[in-house]
Amino acid sequence: MAQATDSASQAPAASSSEQLPRQGFFLLASLAFFWGTNWPAMKLAVIDMDPWTFRAICFMAGAGGLMLVARARGLSLRIPPADLKPLILTALINVTCWQIFSAFGLTLMAAGRASIIAFTMPLWASILSVVFLRERMTALRIVGLALGLAALAILLIPEFGRLGGTPWGAAMMLAAAICWAIGTVMLKAIPWRMDTIQLAAWQLAIGGVPVILAALLIGDPASVMDLTTPGALGVIYAALIPMIYCHWAWFRIVSLFPANVAAIGTLAIPVVGVFSSALILGEPLAGADLLALSLVVAGLFIVLVLPSLLPQRPKARTADPVSSRR
Repeated sequence: MAQATDSASQAPAASSSEQLPRQGFFLLASLAFFWGTNWPAMKLAVIDMDPWTFRAICFMAGAGGLMLVARARGLSLRIPPADLKPLILTALINVTCWQIFSAFGLTLMAAGRASIIAFTMPLWASILSVVFLRERMTALRIVGLALGLAALAILLIPEFGRLGGTPWGAAMMLAAAICWAIGTVMLKAIPWRMDTIQLAAWQLAIGGVPVILAALLIGDPASVMDLTTPGALGVIYAALIPMIYCHWAWFRIVSLFPANVAAIGTLAIPVVGVFSSALILGEPLAGADLLALSLVVAGLFIVLVLPSLLPQRPKARTADPVSSRR
């Protein structure tokens, strides 16, 4: 996961109404599809192999791929000295914690449910921006948060109620979503000097260091040899398509669209995650799952999209919780 910062999110939208549908909307659709189907792909991967090793592979592929993209665009990979310390801190929270919590959470729960909990992130980011960026707590944010909490309750309560139920998978996914939200708010609050592609590449590179070390020291790199064909396809897919293409596509999207339009693609990701997990993994579509999914999507719409449809008041610069997606 990486961050599209102000330099990208404030880029002017393309003025050609003919170009946007051909390129921008195609990218939005592909982003929702690839990031959504990444959830069953990751589940297939962690069924066969050690999560530390899986994430280390993803980090190396993602950082290397994005650095190649940056160089192809003629960008320097030099880190401005003023960016180094905040880059390390945000990479550990925004990338390392997200990747590890989500990978281990997937080993303990269904991929569809995991995607629902993960995409409560914008709700937490919206609340954290009130605390740390002094944004105003609006009625829409309160409603969105309430819907997200209701969805979490629907998913978590049955786990506590079952004999021997273990909610650790859901707890890890919630921790991943909150770390992602904290990282998003931090990244929006820092005046970065790097381009978004450079920032994304270095976040993955720096955030991947502790994971790669852990994979070598306490992980099981030899688990790569245990991969079945579905597991190997899951690793290849997760490491190449979401980590490289989807990050590039997101940066392109935020250069073409206003943030609220880009947010619409976010609404579709957990939906694709739930239904693709049912199709690929055979996970049952329980009524509780569908209800929780509906509540999360409704909450995201209220927090991310609805404000742009209402009459706007003059307001201070805000943190955009949609500026990073998996």
